[in-house]
Amino acid sequence: MHVFGIVLTLAVTCMHVYVFFRAGTLPIVKRTVPPEVVITAGMVLWFVFVAGRTFGHGESGIFAGVLELCGMTWMAVVFLLFMLIFAADILTGFGFFLPRANAILRGTAVAAGLILSVIGLYQGMRQPVIRQYELSIPGLAANLDGKTIAAVSDLHIESAFRKKWLSGVAGKIRSLKPDMVVFVGDIFEGHQKPDREIQNVLNRIEAPFGVWGVLGNHEFYGGLHRNTHLLEPCGIQFLRNRWIEPVPGLIVAGVDDLSVGRHFNKKNGFLHQSLKDRPEGTTILLSHTPEGIETAAGLGVDLMLCGHTHGGQIWPFGYLVKLRYPFLAGLYKTDGMRLVVSRGAGTWGARMRLWHPNEIVRIVLHSEDRV
Repeated sequence: MHVFGIVLTLAVTCMHVYVFFRAGTLPIVKRTVPPEVVITAGMVLWFVFVAGRTFGHGESGIFAGVLELCGMTWMAVVFLLFMLIFAADILTGFGFFLPRANAILRGTAVAAGLILSVIGLYQGMRQPVIRQYELSIPGLAANLDGKTIAAVSDLHIESAFRKKWLSGVAGKIRSLKPDMVVFVGDIFEGHQKPDREIQNVLNRIEAPFGVWGVLGNHEFYGGLHRNTHLLEPCGIQFLRNRWIEPVPGLIVAGVDDLSVGRHFNKKNGFLHQSLKDRPEGTTILLSHTPEGIETAAGLGVDLMLCGHTHGGQIWPFGYLVKLRYPFLAGLYKTDGMRLVVSRGAGTWGARMRLWHPNEIVRIVLHSEDRV
């Protein structure tokens, strides 16, 4: 298990213990549920999470996929319950100041956490919405005015589930009739082998200026060579620290995920390498992780497209994510460069989203400052 997995498991374990300890002291629970039942339920659900992370996460097949989905879903539920119960405890000084109010608030927090979990599951399983940006790019060639880009990030596809969902996503992309389609990393979850049906769904996505992509951190999990080989039949041309000119006046550059480069002690010269010796024209940079923003702007990038953050995915987790990635989601402008960070079309871990819906980004380019 990687360091991230160890830290995640320890954090969830602490939240898990806290949630069951505090929920077990509720008057209604103490009256109706024997303590040994509460303890047994807590142990079983904790084991489901750990098994999902250790066995389900590292294996392929339907059983592994179901195990991981159940474990990660419970992780998200525990997170919501922990945040709400902890907030109730803080408001009442953990029951020392207002013991009667504390019991009521904790009971309300547990009920609210379960209700929000159901809402999150519903939102996470829905098709992504279309989020459109009309962008004026100084110096954009007249022949590119009005051209559109469909940007898709963080699908996190695994072979066992969501084939119908993915077909719906592909249909939405095709319905936009974009001039170019870009996949901004984390297409696959990274540890399960995608089957041919999923590859064929992606292969049916076409655009006049091409279908391009970059590698996210999950493409590196389970072996880069293995995953890039599996991606080849999907009809996506990957920009690995290089640029292309799909149409005169438009340069599209792509970098391997910058966070993976840092973790594996690679030289972080990806940005310079990907933009080196490019011709004159409007430059669009694809980077899975919203890092190196100032560097990209200094190198003359006009538009940078990113993902990775999921927009926080489950409220209030976004507040923690924003500490690491200040550009959390949406449209930004820095040093003259436009930056669009997508919330992602899919989900990581649990099939849950809360107040941060999945999205496909549609960008309309304009050559005049009229929008």
